[in-house]
Amino acid sequence: MKALSEQLSELSTRSKKTEDVIAATLQQDRAKLETQRAALRSLVTTGVVAANDRASAAKNVASAEWADARTSVRRRFETIRANADARRAETGAERAEHHAQAAELDAVDAVEFALHVMDQAQYAVVDAAIARADADDIAAKN
Repeated sequence: MKALSEQLSELSTRSKKTEDVIAATLQQDRAKLETQRAALRSLVTTGVVAANDRASAAKNVASAEWADARTSVRRRFETIRANADARRAETGAERAEHHAQAAELDAVDAVEFALHVMDQAQYAVVDAAIARADADDIAAKN
């Protein structure tokens, strides 16, 4: 497991990459987007959830799925915070050490989750930009 400082550094690096991806979409640099999408596909597929090219789904179904995901994440973080509050109420050096270790593990897990979500978001941005470019190309031919 990476140290939290290493993960935060990686999060910062990936945030910058996200900015670069968004800049590429604004510049409509298709070659760069294709390269970025391929790299992101590799990152995403090595995670727990494999990235598949998404077929257009009914908007209300997609919205419900995103709402479920947000609710699940919110509940998990609420549980983490409630457990931390309970640990803070405990006293003694041994309990304080336990609290510190548990809080550090929660932070590591949260950063790992953020990194995974960032990979998914970058992939979605690149995929959407390429889909837009394809639609524009087809429209220009008609």
